[in-house]
Amino acid sequence: MITVLMGTFNGEKWVGEQLDSLLNQTLMPDRILIHDDCSTDSTLAILRDYQSKYPELVEVVRNPSNSGGSAQNFISMMTNVRDDYLMLCDQDDIWLPDKVRLSYEKITQMETVWGASTPCLMHSDLTVVDEDLTPQASSFQQSTFANYDRTTLKDQIIQNTATGCTIMYNRALAGLITYTPRHMVMHDWWISLIAAAFGHMGHIDDRTILYRQHRANQIGVTDMRTLKYKMSRLVNPNQVKADIAKTYPQAQEFLDTFADKLDNDQVTLLRGYCAIPTKNKLGRISSVIKLGVWKTGFSRNVAYLLFI
Repeated sequence: MITVLMGTFNGEKWVGEQLDSLLNQTLMPDRILIHDDCSTDSTLAILRDYQSKYPELVEVVRNPSNSGGSAQNFISMMTNVRDDYLMLCDQDDIWLPDKVRLSYEKITQMETVWGASTPCLMHSDLTVVDEDLTPQASSFQQSTFANYDRTTLKDQIIQNTATGCTIMYNRALAGLITYTPRHMVMHDWWISLIAAAFGHMGHIDDRTILYRQHRANQIGVTDMRTLKYKMSRLVNPNQVKADIAKTYPQAQEFLDTFADKLDNDQVTLLRGYCAIPTKNKLGRISSVIKLGVWKTGFSRNVAYLLFI
């Protein structure tokens, strides 16, 4: 059974287009479960209309109160749904027709190699578009210097490489999502850590989504290949420092949550990483080098060492 988990909040402008793209898949999901986070516009009415038209496919739940953000809305669904395969869906993108089929083929291929009892997560590339679906970056992977081969816990602890709206994960991984982590940076990052620690991450290079960027996006996309972007990170270090700082409590919570399941090397890695902010500048740099915890790309790592 393939279930799509969709989070919505005040998405009246584009949610209908997104649902239409889900209904136009070459391989249809078995269920589309939507949690609306107390929208104040017409989003809920639009969702109810789709539910009435497709009652065996679309299920709409209105949260009793606003969860506080998209990550919290998604993780609340993810902790409670245990189907064979699960996909995460934003309210404002467009799924290309083969997204479900390509995702399913990849994850079942992974299960053939490692077994269905092994936590597996797959993700894909995507095309960045503006509000009117005009392409802004043909490949998210290329524009952000994302390295999809970085699949170990050491890789994921500092930098998530799986974009949530492209993810499909299996029942074995779902069983390890048991609560809402207090220090989770984002829901997709948390499950990427789980896959990296206890199973496998896989990817396809196909662009399966039109990833719509607009002023209401909680997380936007910046072309990291430009000199302007690189200079801004060096001249204005506060955001770099803030991004790094968020990873330490997330890593500590991951260690606390899964201490009895992690192997000795993983525990040593996490303890060493979580201790970095307690050290002086030279000690922090030394720890990064010793642990081998690096980001992707030369300029990222320069900023990382400068502002850690």
